[in-house]
Amino acid sequence: MTAVADAVETTQVVSHLNPPPSYDLADYPVPTGREEVWRFTPLKRLRGILDGEASDATLGWDTSVPEGVSLSTITADEARGLGELPPNELPAALAVSRAGGATLVDVPDDFDSEQPLAIRLTGASVDDLVWGHLVFRVGRHANVTIVLTHTGSARYCASTSFLVGDGAQVRILSLQDWYDDAVHLGRDSIRVGRDASVRHTSISFGGDLVRMHANVEYDGPGGEAELLGLYFADAGQHLEHRLFADHNAPRTKSKVTYKGALQGQGAHTVWIGNVLIRKVAEGIETYEENRNLVLTDGCQADSVPNLEIETGEIEGAGHASATARFDDEQLFYLRSRGISEAEAQRLVVHGFFNDLIRRVGIPSVEEQLLTTVEAELARNLLKET
Repeated sequence: MTAVADAVETTQVVSHLNPPPSYDLADYPVPTGREEVWRFTPLKRLRGILDGEASDATLGWDTSVPEGVSLSTITADEARGLGELPPNELPAALAVSRAGGATLVDVPDDFDSEQPLAIRLTGASVDDLVWGHLVFRVGRHANVTIVLTHTGSARYCASTSFLVGDGAQVRILSLQDWYDDAVHLGRDSIRVGRDASVRHTSISFGGDLVRMHANVEYDGPGGEAELLGLYFADAGQHLEHRLFADHNAPRTKSKVTYKGALQGQGAHTVWIGNVLIRKVAEGIETYEENRNLVLTDGCQADSVPNLEIETGEIEGAGHASATARFDDEQLFYLRSRGISEAEAQRLVVHGFFNDLIRRVGIPSVEEQLLTTVEAELARNLLKET
């Protein structure tokens, strides 16, 4: 098959869970809740975000930028020209259309710093509807850690793009630590360069409704993407995470590991994983995994892994999903050694999350996450026992 034929074939393959990308809002009908991509999301709790109203509200910015990294403002057309992945869902298309431009964070070629590139975004009120459009351009062979933290209260809808150059090594952490009334719809899209390595970690604790979407595509052979996630839903919270790894180049890799815990009446988590292996993507490796731990009655965890395979010439592909309560044998073992029931449950939850937290790779953030997990347990589970 010729290269031209390969290119045509690649553009024709469409994932059933991810509509064809487009910047045109007319290509995205307003959802009713019956669509496959919206059936888990309580639309009424979005508080009008999908109406697409214009807004001048902004989030507060607190940045820690290593020397050599620059921030600037560009137009939406300029962001498109840089090669960001086009939106493939209505919230991202609205964010690009309504944000009035994008913030470009530029990491130069061969950049290497132990200091994380940190941006803390803070909302003032849930009455504020804020549109966000961020683009991170990481140069060839750069080595960088990017930390995005969301706090405060707002209705926030954002498109965030990461353009990773050839041979670069990038670690991305997106932390949703909102107040209890916040609503956040976010899409993180990652274009992985040839022989580049990206670890993207999405962590959701706060907010009334959080719906995050992580997309990965490859700019050439040899790219690797590891997608990690951690979430802890309390009573009434809706935390939803969607993943899409588009293997559009040969000899690429993706690995997805998401873990969540739920406690309290009405706590609801959703995890939708999807991997598309195109015909041109020979020799790829992929695996996706989701584990959920239900701590109390009245919770609901939906977990749906998907694989769409267009070629059999691959190294390996698989997925796993499990939702369960406390392991009675683990609890019995701990109780038999004189440990109280509350302490035994606490140790099980920490063990459930600990291996994933330790893979974040940022010691200060890892300690913060362990503290947050402890605080979440104290809010409900340990208090009840």
